[in-house]
Amino acid sequence: MNAFKTGKSLLRYFFVGIFASLMLPILLMLYCAFDVYQTGNAKPQTIYADAAVVLGAAAWGKNPSPVFRERINHAITLYQSRRVEKLIFTGGSPKEGYMTEAEVGRRYALKQGVPKKDILFENTSRDTFQNLQNIRKLLRDNDIDTVILVSDPYHLARARTMAHDLGINAATSATPTSRFTDSEKRRRFLMQETYALFNYRWNHWSTRVLSALHL
Repeated sequence: MNAFKTGKSLLRYFFVGIFASLMLPILLMLYCAFDVYQTGNAKPQTIYADAAVVLGAAAWGKNPSPVFRERINHAITLYQSRRVEKLIFTGGSPKEGYMTEAEVGRRYALKQGVPKKDILFENTSRDTFQNLQNIRKLLRDNDIDTVILVSDPYHLARARTMAHDLGINAATSATPTSRFTDSEKRRRFLMQETYALFNYRWNHWSTRVLSALHL
């Protein structure tokens, strides 16, 4: 009788474990979708920081793509309104011999009248995580304690999460003139960023759990 009860208990725990393992990623995906949507649709706030970090986007030769240009313009607006003291550009080159995204952004800002002394950049990163990881030395070397991350609305939840994990004190400011204005494009971008944030959080948490188990 006791063996039967033990068997039933083990079976119940087994099915509870299976259910929990299935529900956890579903709940995380829903939370990521909520985070991306809420962050992307938050009302603009007046925030001050030491610098604005322009997250990299495609460059067309020596010129920023429309998406990248909107990010740069917004960062310049923050600078001109004295909400930040410096601009930081990020992003490498998709191919050898092409101008890096950071160099394109810096060149554009200089043409808009931003002084050279107020522009910092890193030009080796290839994705959002590297954008943020590679600026940490710039922040330390220039005594920059707080930053505003500048990007398209639905990109900011993932960027903010990564910045937090990297120990960067970051607020966010979305481009008010995002190129993703068409409803279908916005929906696709929302889904894309939800999956990207889910993938990042799942891998990040899994790595931390595995590391803890090995200690």
